[in-house]
Amino acid sequence: MKTNLQCFKAYDVRGKVPQALNEQIAYEIGRAFAVELNAKKVAVGHDIRLTGPALTTALIKGLTEQGCDVIHIGQCGTEEIYFAAQTLAVDGGICVTASHNPKEYNGMKFVQQDAKPISSEQLLRIKNLAETKEFPTTTVIGTVTKVDLSSQYKAHLLSYIDPALLTPLKIVVNAGNGGAGAIIDLLEDALPFTFIKLHHEANGQFPNGVPNPLLPENRVVTAKAVVEHKADLGIAWDGDFDRCFFFDENGRYIEGYYMVGLLAAAQLAKTPSQNIIYDPRLCWNTQAIVEKNGGHAYVSKTGHAFIKETMREKNALYGGEMSAHHYFRQFAYCDNGNIPWLILAEMLSQSNVKLSGLVEEQQQAYPCSGELNFTVTDAQAVLTTLNDIYSPTALKIELTDGLSVEFTHWRFNVRASNTEPLLRLNIETRADTILLNEKTAELTKIIQA
Repeated sequence: MKTNLQCFKAYDVRGKVPQALNEQIAYEIGRAFAVELNAKKVAVGHDIRLTGPALTTALIKGLTEQGCDVIHIGQCGTEEIYFAAQTLAVDGGICVTASHNPKEYNGMKFVQQDAKPISSEQLLRIKNLAETKEFPTTTVIGTVTKVDLSSQYKAHLLSYIDPALLTPLKIVVNAGNGGAGAIIDLLEDALPFTFIKLHHEANGQFPNGVPNPLLPENRVVTAKAVVEHKADLGIAWDGDFDRCFFFDENGRYIEGYYMVGLLAAAQLAKTPSQNIIYDPRLCWNTQAIVEKNGGHAYVSKTGHAFIKETMREKNALYGGEMSAHHYFRQFAYCDNGNIPWLILAEMLSQSNVKLSGLVEEQQQAYPCSGELNFTVTDAQAVLTTLNDIYSPTALKIELTDGLSVEFTHWRFNVRASNTEPLLRLNIETRADTILLNEKTAELTKIIQA
């Protein structure tokens, strides 16, 4: 009998345990994944959530009963599954994770061979097969091999910098009781940094709140610690640490938008004349920095599958989203939550300028609203209204992702969320905070009406 699995989302699997995702469903997803990819070997791991080990055991049972061998890398972050999929002879990888969701949630993120994202069509076929349970019969039972990739992964991360160029920085690190603390511990003996560790131990109960630094209330403890310890830098991660968030030496949170420009400049300084990918929500600063540093900037639709596809098409050196996802060609075009801070630490070591100074000019040249979310009943109707109001006088209209409208001194992007009944609005201006505030109020009023 066909079941209706609510845990399948636009890009991955996510749901409450056990209502939307449980061991039986994980088992069926394992079998379906093996069938869809015709997989002979798959890398599997799980984040720090309490339900991770049991769901992973069930997932592995499904994979092996469909004749697929499994390499089990244990507790990990999503980026470590990406690393396994690009360095081991496997046909794909699965990380059992719900990223920054509350503790009662879990999920799965999938990749193919060489850490390529699976397509929406593939995900739909996996869903349908897991629902119908019409699996091809097989008499072969796959094997399970446990592998520790930590030493190889450590070497890979350190390959992005020259340790000889580093100076003794003081860095506040907040893992949010997620998995990032293990990577800091892994790298610590190879770096001349003093780490002030907050919420460092992995704890799936999340005693200090959900590991989501996009929530302003979750930034306070990191900001305070930077000031208290007179640190050079603060870093916080989400649960599966595929995103990293930065604080300057004054404890001030740095919008992910400005980090995209900073990391693009750092990458182009080492490897000139390369392609850089950005998302359309906020873009003027990135375009200006890439052009100034001799690179070529290309826009991509928001979302990891789209960014990775565009990066592969353009053979891009680096791609960045304002949501704190940073993608690297050297990392199979995947996003990573540790490479960015290592690159930044090298920049700070070689510069007489603090982090606030590195982004101050960008922030003044292109002030932005940050992402504003609105709950709406009919997203398309709102988009149509905004298009009708603003397009007649606009210099440029772009529909790469939602609606982007550009004028001489300001621009905005508004797009519907892929996973929630929300409209997401971003506004930026050319060095005009008064105009920014005016247009933010103006657009807010229209959307809420």
